[in-house]
Amino acid sequence: MKKKWTIIVSAVLCIMLAVCACSKKEETPKFTGDTTEEPPYQDNLNAISPSAYNNVQGLKLEPGAYISIIGKDDSSSYWKALKSGVEQAAEDLNKALGYKGDDKVKVTYNAPGVGEDIDEQVNILDEELARYPDAIGIASIDADACTVQFDLASENGIPIIALDSGNSYQGIQCTIKTNNEEAAGTGAYKLSGEIENKGGVLLVVHDSKSASSKEREDGFKKEIENNHPDVTIEETIYLDKMDDLKKAIAEEKNKNKKAEEKEITPDSLTDEDVIQYYLEKHPDVKGCFGTNVTATKLALSSLKQAEKSDDIILMGFDGGKDQIESLKNGDIRGLVVQNPFGIGYASVIAASRTILQSGNEAVVDTGYIWVTQENLEEESIQNMLYE
Repeated sequence: MKKKWTIIVSAVLCIMLAVCACSKKEETPKFTGDTTEEPPYQDNLNAISPSAYNNVQGLKLEPGAYISIIGKDDSSSYWKALKSGVEQAAEDLNKALGYKGDDKVKVTYNAPGVGEDIDEQVNILDEELARYPDAIGIASIDADACTVQFDLASENGIPIIALDSGNSYQGIQCTIKTNNEEAAGTGAYKLSGEIENKGGVLLVVHDSKSASSKEREDGFKKEIENNHPDVTIEETIYLDKMDDLKKAIAEEKNKNKKAEEKEITPDSLTDEDVIQYYLEKHPDVKGCFGTNVTATKLALSSLKQAEKSDDIILMGFDGGKDQIESLKNGDIRGLVVQNPFGIGYASVIAASRTILQSGNEAVVDTGYIWVTQENLEEESIQNMLYE
C-alpha cells in the first residue's frame, strides 16, 4: 500500500511540474517584430559625431554633481532649442542613474536676456564660478573676453568645455559645435548657383569676434574665392560694428546733402538703413547671405523695406519658425539649419565625461542640413527644425 501511494504522489508531482513549466513557457514574452519607440528628438541625437556624445550610457556621476551651461542668448528660437537639449540630457542622465530629489545631477542653463551681451555673459560666468560647479560649458560671445575667468576656473579645478563657438583658451577640454566653415561653404555654393555664378553678394555676419562668426565668414569667402571667380563679395557687414557704420554713413550723406536738407545723425539711422545703403552703393548685388538667425532676419527686413526681396536672393543660417515661414513664401531661398538641440545635449555629455575624467574628443560635430522649399516637408528635415 505504501508503495502504491509513493507511485501516486510521484505521478502527481510530475504533473504539477509539467503544468508549472507550461505556465512559465506561456508567460515568456514573445518577439513581435516591434522596435522600441524612439524619442521625438532621436534624429537630433543621430546627427552627433562621435556617437558617444548622443547618449548618457556609462556616465556614473556622483549624486548632486553640478554642471553649468552658459549660452549667448536666452530669447531666440535657436538658443531656446539648445536649452531644451541641455534640459533633456539632464533628465535622461538622472533617469539612467536613478537619482531623485537632492541626489539629482544639477544642470543649469543661463544666458544674456536679449542679444549677445558680452558684459552680461561675463557677469553670469563670474556668478557661476562663485557656485563652484563641477564643470562649465560656455558659448563664448567674444573668444578672448573670459581669459581671467578661465584661469580662475583652472586654479579651482573647474574644467571648461566650449559649445556653439570655439574658444582660443588653451585649457578648453572639448568643443561642441557645427562644422561652421563647411556649413557656410555650402551656403556660398548654393547662393552662387542661384545667381548663376555671376554677380555681387552682400555677406552679413553676426559679429566680428566670436569663433563661429569667423569660421563662417572664412568658409563662405573661401568657397567664393576658390570656386566662383565671377561672384564678388561686395561688402562684409558685421552686426557688432553697426554704430561705427552709422557714423560713417551719416558723415558721407551730410557731405553730399543740399543746404535745405536736414542733417543726418547716426541715431536716426536703423540697421536696415545700413544694409540699404550698401545695396544702393552696389546696384549689381544679386544675392545676400546671413551667418546666423539675427543676420538673416535683418537682411530679410532690409530687402523688404527696400522692396528688393523679389530681385535679390537671400540665404542664411538657422531654421526657427519665422525663417521657415519665409522659406515657404519664397522670401528666403535656402537655409543652413544647425542642430542646437544636439549641441545642448552633447554639451552635458561632454561636461559629464570631463568630470569623470573619461576622456573627450577635441571637437564634437553636431551636424547641419540644407533646407529649401523642395525638401522642407521631408520627415528627416522636419525632425531637425525648431521653433
